[in-house]
Amino acid sequence: MSQTRVRFAPSPTGYLHIGGARTALFNYLLARKEQGTFILRIEDTDVQRSTQQSVDAILDAMAWLGLSCDEGPFYQSERFDLYQRKIQQLLDTGKAYKCYCTPEELDAKREAARQRGDKPCYDGTCRDLPPRADDGTPYVVRFKSQQQGRTSFVDRIKGRITFDNSELDDMIIQRSDGTPTYNFVVVVDDAEMGLTLVLRGDDHVNNTPRQIQIYTALGYPVPEFAHVPMILGADKKRLSKRHGATSVMAYRDMGYLPEALVNYLVRLGWSYGDEEIFSMDELVEKFSLDNVGRSAGVFNPEKLLWLNEHYIKTGDARRLGELLRFYLARIDIVPAEDIDLALVVKSLQDRSRTMVEMAQKAAFYFTEPVVHDAKARAKFITAEQEEIFAVLHEELSGATFDSDGVEAAFKRVLERTGLKFGKVGQPTRVALSGGTSAPGIYEIMLALGRERCLQRIKAARELCANG
Repeated sequence: MSQTRVRFAPSPTGYLHIGGARTALFNYLLARKEQGTFILRIEDTDVQRSTQQSVDAILDAMAWLGLSCDEGPFYQSERFDLYQRKIQQLLDTGKAYKCYCTPEELDAKREAARQRGDKPCYDGTCRDLPPRADDGTPYVVRFKSQQQGRTSFVDRIKGRITFDNSELDDMIIQRSDGTPTYNFVVVVDDAEMGLTLVLRGDDHVNNTPRQIQIYTALGYPVPEFAHVPMILGADKKRLSKRHGATSVMAYRDMGYLPEALVNYLVRLGWSYGDEEIFSMDELVEKFSLDNVGRSAGVFNPEKLLWLNEHYIKTGDARRLGELLRFYLARIDIVPAEDIDLALVVKSLQDRSRTMVEMAQKAAFYFTEPVVHDAKARAKFITAEQEEIFAVLHEELSGATFDSDGVEAAFKRVLERTGLKFGKVGQPTRVALSGGTSAPGIYEIMLALGRERCLQRIKAARELCANG
């Protein structure tokens, strides 16, 4: 049995969207599961619409998701000589021909077919013309499709699919400007790169019989095919921008973790019993095309958010701390070097569903002086609390600044003032964070460190004294 060779082949005419990312992920997992090869190919034959910005966006998104390729990226724009040779091979063997019909003539033929109630396809006017020397007349090259019989293949997800060859007209494989077309170059590349399986979205099912005929005409072995059902929005229509963000990096910008998006994408069409949460290693171990469904997946933003919240809660605080820098920078905060971001994360992991949310909630750690909520300040930073802040400042000044030391210092404050925790806790929380809905007091203190705590308590005490 030959080694599994699969590919992901995006067109750089925009960002990597959710559907493409899922296709890339399925190919990646299958290659890793079967110890095969995952190839990345950039299909940039559409010179007018392909941009370097889109190429960079696709590569960035792949890297962010953790989908590293074994070969590539290859660029179709660098392989035009190969495509020209293969087109010439088909012309030389009579399996393709030059078509001189003008766009106006083609429009008229299509309209006449519609008037007759026929399918508006090319009628083969130039199919059997004798070869003629190039005299400057514009032409396209068309592939001579089989006109009789059927083209059939076994889809590894959908089962056997059969097309009547009479439904397939002679498609263009080279445009009048000399550039090759998608359905042709994809065959040449997949064959020359030794693919054993073409795993792609099911919007390509109708291309497959045409491509199979080109494989055969060029003498290439035909790979297996598997077509993944499309992703729908909640309204059961094809996923698009109206359903929210569809680009992968838009989800990063919204504060989603790559492992949450990977976990969510794989479950859009693939299942493993009732299990919902999978690490990348577990996915590699368990993934199989046998468990890919035939029906479309429905995108559920709430489910993605639930997964993201799970991964934030259970994530490594030090890693999340490094990721947090990106989101803080977007709200113009550069963390001070002496604040341990892992401690900041630990204080907010149970309170944040996205990294954007975490950054917003973490802002008070880095804001000097603290901005106090007006209502909280009016209630908790008054002359009545001045003594609390005085005792607290004294006890924290001499405390060991670890979890046990901070907790012990706080207990001494309660003993000295004779107050219950709530009477001391809320004023302290407001003094340190500016509001009443911040994390636990001990967590805040440890993340801020001794000097910042003392500065903020001193400032609150001064506010009390000044009324």
